[in-house]
Amino acid sequence: MDSCDRRVRSYKNGKTFDQCRDAAESMNPDFKRHIEEHGRVLWSEILDMVDHDEITYKLTLKFLRRDGYDIGNHKIPEVKKFI
Repeated sequence: MDSCDRRVRSYKNGKTFDQCRDAAESMNPDFKRHIEEHGRVLWSEILDMVDHDEITYKLTLKFLRRDGYDIGNHKIPEVKKFI
């Protein structure tokens, strides 16, 4: 069985996993600012901003959860601050 070496396997647009992770981290301040101004950001808005890159999208949600935001669920597809 082949193992997935994250340093050489490419995802969308030829990016490695590390590049996707860095892109997700760099977009988080923008999402946090949007949440502060509008109270929430929809999953669809995040997906549009990451250009429908699934790995970057999932990492973005993971990092927002890590930073203390409620990332919602399939019934409430939005990210907001915990109250």
